[in-house]
Amino acid sequence: MNDTPPVARRELIAQRLDQGQTVVAAVLAEEFSVSEDAIRRDLRALAAQGRCRRVYGGALPISPMSASMSVRAAEDIDRKHVLAKAAAKLVCPGEVIFLDNGSANLALAAELPGDLGLKVITNSVPIASVLFQRQDLDFMILGGVVDREVGGVIDASAVLAVQQLSIDRCFLGACALSVRHGVCIFDAGDAAFKRALIGVSEAIVLMALTEKLETRAPHRVAPLEALDTLILEADAPEAMQDDLAQAGAKIVLA
Repeated sequence: MNDTPPVARRELIAQRLDQGQTVVAAVLAEEFSVSEDAIRRDLRALAAQGRCRRVYGGALPISPMSASMSVRAAEDIDRKHVLAKAAAKLVCPGEVIFLDNGSANLALAAELPGDLGLKVITNSVPIASVLFQRQDLDFMILGGVVDREVGGVIDASAVLAVQQLSIDRCFLGACALSVRHGVCIFDAGDAAFKRALIGVSEAIVLMALTEKLETRAPHRVAPLEALDTLILEADAPEAMQDDLAQAGAKIVLA
């Protein structure tokens, strides 16, 4: 393929990314008989166009969940509240629950029952803002440096604070979810925070819009079997539901 023009080569790479494929610079360089530097330039250009996410050695397809929290919070609000209503039914009286960073968990902050004596903890600034408006819930926010892209604190002090907690039910956030790769995230610090969160939680719940299913991100948080409950949209493809269930996820349809 050494006669492929640069623009055509770039479009071929983009088509693979659009189909959800991960691309590796060294492999592409060999396939197209060009230098890895040429491929890296292609990937930088595609990333600048918003068509991929650059990672060491190549690029990943863009997940619909790779945008910042401020962007995601304004998207698909009604669908997220449907998931949140199903999630709220899982909580039990007197539980200590954790709402991790995430736009679906932001919806859940408004849907939590206020008459169960819940203790709510979060590391998310937007979620804390919603909880602050409620007079029927006690809540605590972890301290630390706020990551604006993530929407909350995920630094070393936040990880240390989490390690001192005992959580009954954690509502985990995620950027991507697949049978093979489990729960994944784009930010390495956020992934480390979530792993610490899983380590101190008795039960893990994850809400996922259909767009998240069978996508991946660079940093793996946990395998599917680490989740106690996976809440999906009612119209999630049955084949995906079956695959996730066979991988160990207990599925609840919202």
